[in-house]
Amino acid sequence: QMQRALRSLSIPLERLHIMKGHMIQDMCKGLSRHTHAQAKVRMLPTYICSTPNGTEKGTFLVVELCQSQVRILLVTLYGDGNMSPHMVYKIFDLPEGITRGEGEALFDFIAQCVSQFLAETFSSDTSKPEERIPLGFVFPFTCRQTQLDKAELLSWSKGFSCSGVVGKDVVQLLQSAINKQELCQVDIVVVMNDTVGTMMTCSTEGRTCEIAMVADKGSNCCFMAEAHLVETADGTSGRMCVNTEWGCFGDDGTLNDVFTPYDECVDVESSNPGEKRFEKMVGTLYLGEIVRHALIALTAEKAVFVGTDISVLKEKGVFTMQHILDIVNNEDGIDDAKRILELLGLQASERDCSRVQQICRAVMGRAATLHAIGLAAILSYMCQTRNMETLMVNVGVDGELFGNYSRFEEIVISVSRLLSPECKATLLPSRDGSGRGAAMVTAVALRLAAQRHEVNEVLAPLRLTHADLEKVQALMREEMDRGLCKETNATASVRMLPTYVSHTPDGTERGDFLALDLGGTNFRVLVVHVKEEGIIMASEIYIIPAAIMQGTGEALFDHIIDCVIDFQMKQNLVRDMLPLGFTFSFPCQQLGLDKALLLTWTKGFSASGCVGQDVVQLLREAAQRKQHTGMQVVALVNDTVGTMMACGYDDPKCEIGLIVGTGTNACYMEEMRNVGTVEGDQGRMCINMEWGSFGDNGCLDHLFTHFDKVVDDTTINPGKQRFEKLISGMYLGEIVRQIVMVMTEKQLLFQGKLSPKLQTRNIFQTKFLSAVELNGLPLRQIQAVLSELELDASFEDTVLLREVCQTVSLRAAQLCAAGLAAVVEKMRENRGLDQLSVTVGVDGTLYKLHPRFSSNLQKTLKDLAPKCNVSFLLSEDGSGKGAALVAAVASHAAN
Repeated sequence: QMQRALRSLSIPLERLHIMKGHMIQDMCKGLSRHTHAQAKVRMLPTYICSTPNGTEKGTFLVVELCQSQVRILLVTLYGDGNMSPHMVYKIFDLPEGITRGEGEALFDFIAQCVSQFLAETFSSDTSKPEERIPLGFVFPFTCRQTQLDKAELLSWSKGFSCSGVVGKDVVQLLQSAINKQELCQVDIVVVMNDTVGTMMTCSTEGRTCEIAMVADKGSNCCFMAEAHLVETADGTSGRMCVNTEWGCFGDDGTLNDVFTPYDECVDVESSNPGEKRFEKMVGTLYLGEIVRHALIALTAEKAVFVGTDISVLKEKGVFTMQHILDIVNNEDGIDDAKRILELLGLQASERDCSRVQQICRAVMGRAATLHAIGLAAILSYMCQTRNMETLMVNVGVDGELFGNYSRFEEIVISVSRLLSPECKATLLPSRDGSGRGAAMVTAVALRLAAQRHEVNEVLAPLRLTHADLEKVQALMREEMDRGLCKETNATASVRMLPTYVSHTPDGTERGDFLALDLGGTNFRVLVVHVKEEGIIMASEIYIIPAAIMQGTGEALFDHIIDCVIDFQMKQNLVRDMLPLGFTFSFPCQQLGLDKALLLTWTKGFSASGCVGQDVVQLLREAAQRKQHTGMQVVALVNDTVGTMMACGYDDPKCEIGLIVGTGTNACYMEEMRNVGTVEGDQGRMCINMEWGSFGDNGCLDHLFTHFDKVVDDTTINPGKQRFEKLISGMYLGEIVRQIVMVMTEKQLLFQGKLSPKLQTRNIFQTKFLSAVELNGLPLRQIQAVLSELELDASFEDTVLLREVCQTVSLRAAQLCAAGLAAVVEKMRENRGLDQLSVTVGVDGTLYKLHPRFSSNLQKTLKDLAPKCNVSFLLSEDGSGKGAALVAAVASHAAN
């Protein structure tokens, strides 16, 4: 019988692994918005998103509600790494019956204690604080917290049952009671439970602590979870401390096979049968009772106390936690067992004493092992959700079981290591978790609130309201109208250039077409076969040497024709006279579909004899010089028009082209009657807006922040392309760098230390924005991005940097949407429609690769142009396939 009893109290390793798996499953359930209500491990958000960093200073009041007392503390921190806080406190005993009376009476009593404590502590008028005193409230009951200073009581426990409190905000109840005492300078900043306080206490003296475990009358654990996984809390990023409330683990039956008959008896006799089953196996409130019931059962089986009167054991609470500790902690525990049993009035043989000691050890060992299972579940979960191969973490521990059971730490460490070999936990004993820890939480909350105020001040100019965006939309519309009007075109900041493209593809185009794509040091030659079953393309990239880019125009265009001849020979197309579409990504004044004057070279080109000349003619003359007759240039297009045409082949509703990459531009189909710069009123024409220069006339100056001005001043074209400089990929990284430098100078980032690399222009590339903003990207990976910039980023730094990147990229997407809203609204009005359905063909790395840009753009567009139903289609090769399709549409129309 004895062996069976001991076996039932020990859990095999295989079962421990299964229990750990169940615990992780229930944790995930508790964090999910959809399954939270069914989870037994509640996983309650605490809204504590940071641990102390040692700079906290000030004086903080703490109110701690305990089992039978109220403790009031005044803690002073000196910003010295929290090495030597000064603490004074006083303990007040709770009056008889108050824990089962009216809630108002309880909170009034606590407020009276605060008043008396402050009166005694600041007895001389000279030391009385004039300023507000921030207060941290330790309330060790299960609450639903919705912000740092708002927590609804879900249920009482530990013998409390005050009326009128469940479902109410306990902070509001205490603050009202404090106000009644006319303590107007006392302000509750944060409410927490003792477990969170333990974690915060252990996060001092230069160590960070991200888990806390309380092994006391009850049992609980909290840890820093990735905030995006805490679905029950809104609007948080970075990490958040989650209070697991793991005492209820197993209430759904998952612990039934390890729940012994002794546990069943304890559960039945408790005030809440069937609830908190895990806690009843591990809490010091229950361990003596488990031993008592085990001894009753063994006596019935004649395994102990044969022939002895054991009626004393029928008395609840007779076998205490202290009895167990005396028996298990001492080498000569058998003598202690004999002494204790005799004190209880039990005549015990040496064998009885030995067996009692074995039962006590088994119950205590099991309690420590179950704590290890919970800890292992949290360690593995943290390691997995942070994408780490190994996790090293400090665990703050407090409570009677941890403090007084000599083998607790050894068992917890060895079992958790067995269950989670990828994690290494170091247990840190807490020093006054509830008091000092609560002061820490309060101090951190105030530090973060002050930091938040400063961060908001820095970022406020970049945060645009709906009204701001409506104004941008209206300004864009004004500039579009000015650009289309013959009289005002010359002074308009949006050029609205006619492209002479008058149709989008209708799907009936057929044939073989050539395309040239010239926009940088590389250029492409393509052949596009347009067939009934779809489009087939072949292409080759050719290099333009610097000497040719900066030599004569003749040499440049001769080189281009040489490459075309080479390509046609390789593709076996030499004998064919193929229509050619030419994507020429430099500023031009277009005078016809196949006639365009180069206005200026950009992108490192400076070939002589080209500016002011017809680019198509220069290409034709080079072909004549080379006696090449295998091509006929029918259209010159820019990449934005090419994008619209490439998408138009797949979707006939595509009548807008948008580029958001290194630069930005848009084009759309305008009614000919509105195009004052071209003769004729019939039909439509694609207008190349060249909207990057929107605002060059000063109309967007109100949006330009200090950061934008600094970026603009350091570009090769200050004061030009101002809209583009707010939106496109070439500039966003540099805007972020400027903000980060200002925040670092204000001590908001990187402890105020600027790395030399961060002071290098354009070092923060826009691809970093995409990496930093990836939703769910573990912050460790953001730290890796920052280490490339020689920045030693703390966890908080990465959260703030993500916010900066999100602010800059959101503004870019919103401004782009405001421009697009002006376009679609104009098209809707042009056509006299109540509702417009249109597709935008889009290209560009920022739109395609940034994790949030496209969704932010689409959401804002919907808000600004609710009468337009706009779809977006990603372009595949607008400058190649698109140019060929312009040629195809032109040839089709000519025929």
